[in-house]
Amino acid sequence: MKGTPAETNEHGQAIGAPLPNWQAPPALSKTIIGGEFCRLEPLSVESHAMQLFEAFSRDVPGRIWTYLPYGPFDDLTDFCDWVSEQARKDDPLFYSVVDTNLGRATGVASFMRISPAMGVVEIGHLNFSPLLQRTAAATEALYLMIDHIFELGYRRCEWKCNALNEASRNAALRLGFSYEGTFRQAAVIKGRNRDTAWFSMLDGEWPRLKTAFSAWLSPDNFTEDGRQRQSLSAFTSAAINKNTETL
Repeated sequence: MKGTPAETNEHGQAIGAPLPNWQAPPALSKTIIGGEFCRLEPLSVESHAMQLFEAFSRDVPGRIWTYLPYGPFDDLTDFCDWVSEQARKDDPLFYSVVDTNLGRATGVASFMRISPAMGVVEIGHLNFSPLLQRTAAATEALYLMIDHIFELGYRRCEWKCNALNEASRNAALRLGFSYEGTFRQAAVIKGRNRDTAWFSMLDGEWPRLKTAFSAWLSPDNFTEDGRQRQSLSAFTSAAINKNTETL
């Protein structure tokens, strides 16, 4: 791996690489983002609340809410109130994941901590119901979000999770994010300590990772009964290795 030579200023201090062509990207707006297996629609009570409540209710033990700062919602009215509150916000900017095969909303995700001036966006508030978990639509939803960010000109996509949330940590690595460290005692969630694990993906890494996602999502990578022939992590690991070799 080749390092980038450090530049120095007139005081002999090391400084970051110049970005002569850098322009802040536009703020994220509420727009539909379409794919083959799913589409992302700005969250709304009218279009999504009933479908999401039913989909989330399929997780009878309530495991999907453990690491989120809200939920579970046993009452539809309370859930609709929560959806209404989130739908009014621009940050976090919530989307409903609509499975095109089922024709219904099966999960939510959001863009958050949106900073056009710095070119940084975080993907968070992920809650995928049992109908969405471990499906091509789930992976494509995240692919669509990452691609949307970098197509707009953002430089960095972040993924953060409770350091004890093994499923989220594994998902970040599977998708091609790089682990950056853990912020200890970063928050208090539901009366308990939370250490937060940080992951990131950079714009310069995305072209190879995008190719990896496209290869995984290709119909050729799935059997007739929908099983993957090669895992996404196999594709993204190869892309990450190639990215490292070019540094």
